[in-house]
Amino acid sequence: MFLVREALPSDLDGVFEVARHLDTVNLPADREVLRETLEASRRSFAAEIALSKRQYLLVIEDVEARRIAGTSMIYAQHGQRGKPHIFFEVLTEERYSDTLDRHFVHKVLHLGLSYNGPTEIGGLAVLPAYRGHDEKVGLTISYARFLFIAAHREWFRDDVISELLPPLEKDGTSRLWEALGRKFTGLSYQEADRISHENKEFIRGLFPAAPIYATLLPDDAQALIGVVGPATRGVEKMLRRIGFTYANRIDPFDGGPHFVARTDDLSLVRATVRRPLAGPPKAGRRERALVATEPRRGGDEARFRACATECRIDGEAVQIPEAARALLGVAEGEELWVTPLREVEGRRPKGEGRDGRDGRDGKDGDEGRGRT
Repeated sequence: MFLVREALPSDLDGVFEVARHLDTVNLPADREVLRETLEASRRSFAAEIALSKRQYLLVIEDVEARRIAGTSMIYAQHGQRGKPHIFFEVLTEERYSDTLDRHFVHKVLHLGLSYNGPTEIGGLAVLPAYRGHDEKVGLTISYARFLFIAAHREWFRDDVISELLPPLEKDGTSRLWEALGRKFTGLSYQEADRISHENKEFIRGLFPAAPIYATLLPDDAQALIGVVGPATRGVEKMLRRIGFTYANRIDPFDGGPHFVARTDDLSLVRATVRRPLAGPPKAGRRERALVATEPRRGGDEARFRACATECRIDGEAVQIPEAARALLGVAEGEELWVTPLREVEGRRPKGEGRDGRDGRDGKDGDEGRGRT
């Protein structure tokens, strides 16, 4: 079985193994940065820092193999004083000449900043060995973030954003950056990527405040604006299925699209309920759900634990199999958070006929850089 839980400082080696696979700003293949991320996450779960600065790192653990199979993250507020959320707003502008009888529709990029930004999800990465797994490792670790948001709705903003990876070159660089960003900063993609992790001031200082006509860029660079990369298309489908839409905003580094949703409109958030644990499931209708607990424990034990399991929501209580009870460490009568997955996975509860679409078009994938 797979356990989703709060990442602990002792998970450094396992998280580093996942980070080496993706190596993004949210999850860089750098032990010292990851150590700081794990500490920031620990302090966030422990409520030791201000709400707006909290960042939560979740891991999904292959319990039998004692191996971390993937990660995902939540930033309570992306964009604040001193560290704004920066993006290009993608607009269109029409031009027509009566004299020439010619009409053009231009794509225009306008630099935008937000100091009171949305909640951000990111850092979704799954080791290749666990992609396509029957237990849907990627979907489970991704969905768990929305359960956590629903359980602590007051900690998060009214909008949620996800920045997805665009198509990149084989060496990891961006044609859009070469055509645009390098011209205004004099930095290579790798240099800008590294500096932006700590300080984004150079973007505000060096990028033009005036609109930029994408028409002036090479065709191959224009073609990347707002496009989702091959490794991220499964994530895009998952996000759209639960309520996200393209925001007509992109990352100013590589043109990766921003997807946004109203927090309370997300299907996973709406579906999440709190129920006490009853006995083992009785015979009859069952359904697949994410089930979570927040044990009041300290020390090195996770404050948040979740798993995907068959369950039965019977009136005002929930029933789960003994294996799931043992994995979560819960006893009868304890309160659980439950997110039924039938709506997002297209499944009917067992006993209600043939299963529909099972969510495989939202297959495991990696999310965006979460840089800006």
